[in-house]
Amino acid sequence: MEHLLQVDDLTIAFAEENKQTVVVDKVNFSVKPGEVLCIVGESGCGKSVTALSLLGLLSPSARVINGRIIYEGQDLLKMSEKELDRIRGSEVTMVFQDVMNSLNPVLTIGNQLTEVIRIHMGYDRKRAHEYAIEMISKVGLSDAKAIMKKYPHMLSGGMQQRVMIAMALACKPKLIIADEPTTALDVTIQLQIMKLLVELQKEFHMSIVLITHDIGLVAELADRVIIMYAGQFMEETSVYRLFEHPAHPYTKALLESVPCIYDDPNKKLSSIPGTVPDNYQDIDGCRFYGRCPYAVPECRETQFYSEFTDGHLVRCHRAEKGEIPFE
Repeated sequence: MEHLLQVDDLTIAFAEENKQTVVVDKVNFSVKPGEVLCIVGESGCGKSVTALSLLGLLSPSARVINGRIIYEGQDLLKMSEKELDRIRGSEVTMVFQDVMNSLNPVLTIGNQLTEVIRIHMGYDRKRAHEYAIEMISKVGLSDAKAIMKKYPHMLSGGMQQRVMIAMALACKPKLIIADEPTTALDVTIQLQIMKLLVELQKEFHMSIVLITHDIGLVAELADRVIIMYAGQFMEETSVYRLFEHPAHPYTKALLESVPCIYDDPNKKLSSIPGTVPDNYQDIDGCRFYGRCPYAVPECRETQFYSEFTDGHLVRCHRAEKGEIPFE
């Protein structure tokens, strides 16, 4: 199946006081039509920066220094802002993690939603208003007409996020990038939002790139999972294989930090010691070395991202040799 999105050797750096710091290091991935791809990792691993780069939304201090982002045969990195605007918000949309700051506080929900619809779909004011009400109802909000007249601060965090999803879906995009869309929400609302995304993904047959630090979220949602750490991809495989046969120590550590209904009630959840290293661009070997219980001196050597088994990629020479007793 032809890829909807193909990212090749994407490298992103921040410029600070005559110094360039690489925060995303030669990442490669693709997304098929109708597929849900989850990119998982701790905060500070480069997930959100990767997501923002796909639509040219990086901050002024950040820039892509290498790579290609191919969407339906076109390199987004070579497009002008005007060309990108034809795709952003219509064919490719984004749901941001900071919902409280994503909506304009001085405009009503109706004004913000109808503006998107009129710009990208060419509807007149009346048709855009009717369609906006339809989309608000589609994302599970009752009394859509009343919500159209409200300002963001008059809605709960969960309601605001549903509005953001309605805005993202309004133009029937082919791809949605969801950057930790449940970060500021409580657990019950998180589940509702993620179920809503899955239902709408199936209804519209769109692709989703879901960025999250919570590996527990991906089990029900993902078709394929990428584990990211310190600016690099550590592992990539199907969601089923990832949970059954994790190949990288970091993946195993993430899985062991999540409770399971089959666990012994007295089992203590493990945690990963330490934090994501600073200046990880200067680390030649495995960037997880300082926190890995399976580390050996050879791990200080360069680790290559290669195929472990069919369709299963891993950046760990010990895993490739079958030396790590995960089972």
